[in-house]
Amino acid sequence: MHYLEGRGQQAEGTLLAFLQRLGPQPGLLGAYLLAAPTQPGVWLLESHWEGEVPVLDIPQGYQHWSFEVRAAIGEGGQTP
Repeated sequence: MHYLEGRGQQAEGTLLAFLQRLGPQPGLLGAYLLAAPTQPGVWLLESHWEGEVPVLDIPQGYQHWSFEVRAAIGEGGQTP
């Protein structure tokens, strides 16, 4: 999984454009642009990858992190 965080008025548009560029990347399983209602101006782009996260062209001034999934529960409480 990869998370990309942006803050401020321009962050939504920047992350939406980044999301659209992820579409053709090999190994992409899904991606989501997230807004925090209790934290206006904070945006996260969460992306899920098959295997390792590829090298991504991160916008300047944005924070980002990669994580390995160690445990999960799927819909209905079932472990995948």
